[in-house]
Amino acid sequence: MILYSEKDDHYSHRVRIVLAEKDIACEIRETSNEEAPDEVLALNPYHCLPILSDRELGLYDTGVMLEYLDERFPHPPLLPVYPVSRANSRSLMLRIDKEWCPMIDTLTSRELSEKELLILREELLNEISTVAPTFKEFSFFMSDDFSIIDCYLAPILWRLPSLGIKLPLNRHLKPLLDYQAKIFARQSFQDSLSMIERDLRA
Repeated sequence: MILYSEKDDHYSHRVRIVLAEKDIACEIRETSNEEAPDEVLALNPYHCLPILSDRELGLYDTGVMLEYLDERFPHPPLLPVYPVSRANSRSLMLRIDKEWCPMIDTLTSRELSEKELLILREELLNEISTVAPTFKEFSFFMSDDFSIIDCYLAPILWRLPSLGIKLPLNRHLKPLLDYQAKIFARQSFQDSLSMIERDLRA
């Protein structure tokens, strides 16, 4: 099994967290869309990373990758057992992908004016702030157990300072800040970080 991973890409980071959490033997090859061999990019019809290669299987959507890894290596489980809970988890994953990730990608590209970036940072901060109260009720993101949804959220939270976003320390956000500290201290998260990613919060 080989993961062709971007060095500082939050989509690739999700997969690396799952690999570390489950202690899966997988070779991680750090590369980029510009440097990856054509035969690797050919595994993805959209010709971009990350790509997970397992024998004759080539996966390129991170949601599919994470569920495949969870089913193939079921311990510890990272998706709920019951269908309703699984559907709720998938809905949260879809919301992050559709609503938050485009903002992260735009901020990362820095192709907007500073005024536009400022507006986008404020919008993303407001979006993230809306989930803060859930951490009063649950130990992890909408669950009492670490799950795939945390693997979606953690890379985003890790990158906020490098994108010019600081979570203010106040009563509303304290549960989220406590969650963030707990996730960042988790061994699987620390093991998942590339050298470039470690420098994002240096």
